[in-house]
Amino acid sequence: MAFEVRVPAVGESVQEGEIYKWHKAEGDFVDLDDVLVELETDKATVEIVAEASGTVSLKVSEGDTVTVGDLLAVIDTSAAKPADSQVSKPQAEASAPATAAAPGGSQDSRPQSPAVARMVKEEGIDTSNIPGSGRGGRLTKGDLMDHKSSPAPAAQLASSDKSPSSGSVTQAPRGSRGVKREKMTRLRQKIAERLVEAQHNAAMLTTFNEVDMSAIMGLRKQYKEGFKEIHGVGLGFMSFFVKASVEALKAFPAINGIIDGNEIVYHDYHDIGIAVSTDRGLMVPVVRNCADLSFAEVESAILDYALKGRAGKISVDDLSGGTFTISNGGTFGSLLSTPILNPPQSAILGMHKIQERAMVENGQVVVKPMMYLALSYDHRIVDGKEAVSFLVKIKERIEDPTRLLLGV
Repeated sequence: MAFEVRVPAVGESVQEGEIYKWHKAEGDFVDLDDVLVELETDKATVEIVAEASGTVSLKVSEGDTVTVGDLLAVIDTSAAKPADSQVSKPQAEASAPATAAAPGGSQDSRPQSPAVARMVKEEGIDTSNIPGSGRGGRLTKGDLMDHKSSPAPAAQLASSDKSPSSGSVTQAPRGSRGVKREKMTRLRQKIAERLVEAQHNAAMLTTFNEVDMSAIMGLRKQYKEGFKEIHGVGLGFMSFFVKASVEALKAFPAINGIIDGNEIVYHDYHDIGIAVSTDRGLMVPVVRNCADLSFAEVESAILDYALKGRAGKISVDDLSGGTFTISNGGTFGSLLSTPILNPPQSAILGMHKIQERAMVENGQVVVKPMMYLALSYDHRIVDGKEAVSFLVKIKERIEDPTRLLLGV
């Protein structure tokens, strides 16, 4: 009996994706709930697991684009699981990429999907000099077809080997001049699309302020050990900025709204996206109902997303919605930036590096740990006065955190 593995519906607006990585090779035996393949969509990477046990036959290759409902693999459920002593390959070998010896003795060490390996073997194609357009330079069937249809490079080689004409001097550049091409991931393509969309469709403007971090740095130093002992999570700066942003959003509801056609939609809840940098690109998972969360609950949610981001486990639901975004470029050393809106949201707060600077206080020059804040906003819905006042309200609550506790 055969069980078909098809592309599932992974989100309301997600219709297609790209095969990111097969975890099983052609002919492998899979157990129920084993991870078969990772599917990368424009929002997140989704793991597809086996819903039956048996021998797997792959129908698509890594790098292929598939749509919802497409056939990914077939599992032969009548196949018996091999005994441990009869397993033909250890797990490490089973997951190792296939390589093919090219005609003439050259060796191409790049991974090859079953379909590519079969075509190479049947037609005796030398793949060592064929550039791959798949992830990490991997070959696709399209690369092989293009290679077959293109003329041999002998004529180009002959012309390039000719000596320069009399009287001319050609000097080859010294040093390595390699060029690497790598196909953009679907997630990176979507990020690029949304960033360009934000700049084309919004009247984006950025306003700045600076905040003295002395007060919350002192609080963290005094209470961080007790906080972690009681709540099991560290006390970071982000929870202060999330709670301060909630108070500022309550005061200026337009910044928590969006434009929908000719209408402005105001939200009476505060779902704040926290920009997270991952190996696969920038993601903005959403911490929901922040007004109802404690500092510890905010920190726990952020930590959970950070761990999921590193493991590639952030889901489409984690990224959906969001009424406001906070981005902390200071973790990478950024002193000042102009963050780009996260559509359809109307504003994004940029935090930056904490740096000691000479400040004048009561007529005296003192050294203070200062941070620049940037608020990028859509001028179609948010006026300059509101944006400046919004930053001032955040500044007041960061510099005097008791305001957050008292709600003043």
